[in-house]
Amino acid sequence: MTQQPYSTIGADRPSRWLITCDHATNRVPEWVGGGELGIAPADMARHIAYDVGAAGLARALARRLEAPAILSDFSRLVIDPNRGEDDPTLVMRIYDGTVIPANRRLDAAEREKRLDRLYRPYHTAYAALAARHPGRAICAIHSFTRQLRGRPRRPWAVGVLYSHRDKRLGPALVRECRDLGWITGENEPYSGHLEGDSIDRHALAHGRPNVLVEVRNDLIADVAGQQLWADRLASVLAGFLDRQGV
Repeated sequence: MTQQPYSTIGADRPSRWLITCDHATNRVPEWVGGGELGIAPADMARHIAYDVGAAGLARALARRLEAPAILSDFSRLVIDPNRGEDDPTLVMRIYDGTVIPANRRLDAAEREKRLDRLYRPYHTAYAALAARHPGRAICAIHSFTRQLRGRPRRPWAVGVLYSHRDKRLGPALVRECRDLGWITGENEPYSGHLEGDSIDRHALAHGRPNVLVEVRNDLIADVAGQQLWADRLASVLAGFLDRQGV
């Protein structure tokens, strides 16, 4: 039996929130390079292959909010579900100093195979979950590394990302996080808008309120950290949509 390229949790939970985790695992399907990409296990355990700690945080946060969740089940290095199909970084050939041998000579047929078997089923399931509630809002959970190779250390504990096309939630969430004393980046460490990414596709295109939360991965590397940050984020997100009048 073919393994599903995603998992869903609590599809019938009552919350307006949908919790998503695009980079939940570092799994490489057996049909891709015999289950490996040609890089060292230590690299597969790094942020380049998945968002460390994000899956546990997403599951715990969804439980606390009584919200459904969807998580990918393939490495972002196989194909990145948080990129548009025409994005040149959809399949990375080098990432944070590591060359990905299995992707260096990727042809159109292999790219299409990964789209059909991994990327598109994930987004089909994502779209279905998003459509189950007429007032759906999306909270995407990601994590970021403290320091990229050759770059300065990042000071933030958490980042709140949002698009210039929809500022209903992002700025207010930044303020609330900072009021709690968290060192919070606003559209840091990444830009809050990328054409064709998951939020663009499933939230902005449908007028759904949305926010993307990045937690520094050393803070959520173990279960204790994931539970702690689930508690913290749930304390803000519970009732947040009502407070913002959306």
